[in-house]
Amino acid sequence: MKKILVVDDEANVGASVRLVLEGAGYVVDTCRTAAECTRQVARSRADAYLLDVRLPDGNGIDLLPVIRQKYPQAPIVMISGHATIADAVAATRAGAFDFLEKPLGRDRLLLVLANALERAALQQENAQLRELVGDAPRMIGSSAAFERVLMQANQVARSDARVLLSGESGTGKELLAAHMHRQSPFASGPFVKVNCAAIPIDLLESELFGHEKGSFTGATSSRRGKFELADGGTIFLDEVGDLHEASQAKLLRVLQEGEFQRVGGEETLRVAVRVISATNHDLPALVEAKKFREDLYYRLSVVPIRVPPLRERPEDIAELAQYFLDEFCRRNNFKPKRIGDDVVAALRAWRWPGNIRELRNVVERMAILAPDPIACDALPLEIRLPRDGAPASTLEEARAQAERELIRGALDRAAWNVAAAARALGIERTHLHKRMRALGLDKSSRL
Repeated sequence: MKKILVVDDEANVGASVRLVLEGAGYVVDTCRTAAECTRQVARSRADAYLLDVRLPDGNGIDLLPVIRQKYPQAPIVMISGHATIADAVAATRAGAFDFLEKPLGRDRLLLVLANALERAALQQENAQLRELVGDAPRMIGSSAAFERVLMQANQVARSDARVLLSGESGTGKELLAAHMHRQSPFASGPFVKVNCAAIPIDLLESELFGHEKGSFTGATSSRRGKFELADGGTIFLDEVGDLHEASQAKLLRVLQEGEFQRVGGEETLRVAVRVISATNHDLPALVEAKKFREDLYYRLSVVPIRVPPLRERPEDIAELAQYFLDEFCRRNNFKPKRIGDDVVAALRAWRWPGNIRELRNVVERMAILAPDPIACDALPLEIRLPRDGAPASTLEEARAQAERELIRGALDRAAWNVAAAARALGIERTHLHKRMRALGLDKSSRL
């Protein structure tokens, strides 16, 4: 059943509206002041709100942004016995669905409320469809390593269990967390991301739990934290291993009791949030070193899932690369391109220290610079190096390696016409001959 919050200072109006709405099958709560409404909004969510314009301690229109910030999809209908055109315009601009004048007619009230709830449901459905069909990144891969992780994620997604994703940077932990959210009972709620490593330590508690006005220098207004924003949905704590000790203790309280206080606040707030965490650190080692709370680790790691690096799933590289290429071309209105088989072989041979994020960057760079089909000369120098080539161990070796590949690329493009290659490189032909001899380059070393 849908829950409706009625805010009106006239007891008889509240009672009559409750009678009408409960008779139509709604669950109804009532408030008589703006302050009481604000407290109620902080404690729990309603599916729709009926607000009187004139309240003993304020203007009901001022409550619109408070409610919309907390529950942006919930429709709000304004009611008033002293309505003016200015009030109606202000309410509409602030996001009200409709404006009703007192005395409230039963049929008109029920019709407006039904329309408001129907529109909210359609907006939510459209958002989910856009996510599923359009904008949501796909989970790509058919390797055994990836399918094992995806199977684990799909199994745990159906529950409310907390999940800890571990793995190197760039392996797709955030993407997997978003996939789990879409498959979970919390899919209709928000998916809120927090990068614990990117937020300054002195602001992290405010970011997670919010703050009250005046609680610290620069806090010119109250602000909701990520946990409040994620109420009814999923919060994704990326790089959770970087949380400092004080924040670890507060996070533990949220996980244990589902409640917290804003920075500088005294009111205890309760939320229902699914928590998915991720880290590229060895959390058990941090626990052993007393740098991460053991009790928090076990709270976060109810279901641990290791996300494999790209080098452990080379079978997926060709499909991933073509997906990134198609996506980039479509997004930038480029003609479709394809990747040559020799390029795929080179991509599979690379170790990918930056994992999927690095692969995506390489593919997008080639999409910009290379004609169709994309050939090996579009690959970065380090990827085009022979597989058995030992990595440079000194700065001088790295310079020679880079110079060798630069000159070899120019010679290849000039069909090994040294004069043409020298012009392309902007050096004298005799100097190019000297560098070729020093670097051991001749036609027999041609790729």
